[in-house]
Amino acid sequence: MGQLPIWFGFGSVIGAGIFVLTGQEARYHAGPAIVLSYVASGISAMLSVFCYTEFAVEIPVAGGSFAYLKIELGDFAAFITAGNILLESIVGSAAVARAWTSYFTSLLDRHPNSLRIHTNLSGGYNLLDPIAVAVLAIAATIAMISTRKTSLLNWTATVVNTAVVLFVIIAGFAHAKTSNLTPFLPFGVEGVFQAAAIVYFAYGGFDNIATMAEETKNPSRDIPIGLLGSMSIITVIYCLMALVLSMMQKYTDIDPNAAYSVAFQNVGMKWAKYLVALGALKGMTTVLLVGTLGQARYTTHIARSHMIPPWFALVHPKTGTPINATLLIAVPSALIAFFSSLDVLASLLSVSTLFIFMMMAVALLVRRYYVREITPKINLLKLIIFLLIIIASSMGTSAYWGLRITSWVGYAITVPLWFLGTTGIAVFLPQQRTPKVWGVPLVPWFPSLSIATNIFLMGSLGADAFIRFAICTVVMLVYYVFFGLHATYDMAHQQQETQSLKGNTEDKMKKAGP
Repeated sequence: MGQLPIWFGFGSVIGAGIFVLTGQEARYHAGPAIVLSYVASGISAMLSVFCYTEFAVEIPVAGGSFAYLKIELGDFAAFITAGNILLESIVGSAAVARAWTSYFTSLLDRHPNSLRIHTNLSGGYNLLDPIAVAVLAIAATIAMISTRKTSLLNWTATVVNTAVVLFVIIAGFAHAKTSNLTPFLPFGVEGVFQAAAIVYFAYGGFDNIATMAEETKNPSRDIPIGLLGSMSIITVIYCLMALVLSMMQKYTDIDPNAAYSVAFQNVGMKWAKYLVALGALKGMTTVLLVGTLGQARYTTHIARSHMIPPWFALVHPKTGTPINATLLIAVPSALIAFFSSLDVLASLLSVSTLFIFMMMAVALLVRRYYVREITPKINLLKLIIFLLIIIASSMGTSAYWGLRITSWVGYAITVPLWFLGTTGIAVFLPQQRTPKVWGVPLVPWFPSLSIATNIFLMGSLGADAFIRFAICTVVMLVYYVFFGLHATYDMAHQQQETQSLKGNTEDKMKKAGP
């Protein structure tokens, strides 16, 4: 990452989210207020980035959120997060690949679904996508050949993508009409937050920077610049692109599959349609390549902890890349991309992403206020109680909002409870750790607010997303009980025996003396 942390962050994030989800959510959930959805999700993402940055600077190891949670919250929390990381990786790659097909057909002047195979399966699963499978296979192959080639492709594609994004903003505003912003809230405030929860997916790639912390020349400088710098720029760009799309045409005319290409065609710039489609393809290709690289690192780190079979941690002797880990993500991604539509994938992906970021905020509070064998037990008990109050009150607010209850009584209870829990940590608990280089400001308020916003956005998603998430979680728990728990226990036991043997050997050498 070295000298180009912001470029890496930009390439990791910009992709399917902005080019596809913007049109889908503006058309069906938010209308012109889609710009507010990006503001809301951007604020929540930035709070999460603060937490990631402190962890990445203080613990510059590969593994990202999985490694951080394993250190701070233990094996079980790390395993649940690991399962969600793998789920996010698989579903995210599938979603980007489906979006790639839509813009590719737009480039060919065809209907977005014209190259998909129509079947009689249920809605959301009835359009088979062989092109998405091919794109995923190519991305995985490149990632398995060489990390260096992937990084070079990322840098090149990011430059091209940046130019196209700037073109969309400048040329789009030249054809913008303020009259298209009326009505601004056709689906109400509920639609704004529902769209915010979905487009949160567009911010998810920044975790790939944290996974490369070990490889940075100067983590204390490069990681904050890469995470905070790129996320600040990207949030502004997303808001501008959402606004320009809404001003170029009425929200009812926005194409949900290839929104920006069709928008330029509708304002009489058909030649720009091809340029934008090509730029979108470049952006999504970059996300697939960088994502495959980061996902393989994640999977390798998880496998080294024996939470999944260690076979996935093997590195090929010739290419120096984790081929098995790459295939673990690529194969199920291809199967899901072949059957599932983007809207089905996006909601499940958002729940998983929001859950991981919420857990990161919890872990940061634990890191700041608890040190094993140093923190008094009474302070640990206080921390647990205050964290439970924060999480429970946030869940209450989220549930109250999700049930569309118009009365304010529930909020009058849950919001003060959140404030009480956060104040309790700030007033009654001394911080046990002070970051050496860079730390989250306004602790515990920023991490607590991150917990609340992530849980609130989760509540804005539909019931179907939670049902799918619950099914995946049950599968993870079953695997953990029958396989993961025993594997991690055996590994811990082996480590203890190794340390004991090492200690005995050292004692014997000391007794033998010179």
